[in-house]
Amino acid sequence: MSALFAFLHHLAAFALVSALVVEFALIKGDLTAKSARKIQLYDLVYGASAGAVLVIGVIRVLYFEKGADYYLHSLPFIAKMALFLAVGLLSIYPTVEFLSWSKYLRLGQVPVVSEARMRAIRSIIHAELAGVVLIILCAALMARGIGYLGA
Repeated sequence: MSALFAFLHHLAAFALVSALVVEFALIKGDLTAKSARKIQLYDLVYGASAGAVLVIGVIRVLYFEKGADYYLHSLPFIAKMALFLAVGLLSIYPTVEFLSWSKYLRLGQVPVVSEARMRAIRSIIHAELAGVVLIILCAALMARGIGYLGA
């Protein structure tokens, strides 16, 4: 059962990274109605996969692997959770923006977004990607027991 949850956790994490990379690629190009719909779709996949990573991760910490006490004494785990929260908070601005496009898309129009706002969204998604890279680093350190503060 532990292997199944590890697989699901990794699958959700890969989906999260993939969706974010696609969002980043799409937001760099010219915005069209088609690309705006794709961005909304991939943002939904990103959010759903982040939720899955979190739920499956909590289940793994509580019921499988080394147990909650171990993880709560691991500096990389704590850093990983703080980074996950930071990336999640960063994602709010682009998601709200992408959702606001729905009114335009229902009318078959291209969303009107200022260049300054697009630059901000690109910068935020870039920061999210950097945060994800650091989360992966923390996961590797955590899995090897580096930074464990327990007795």
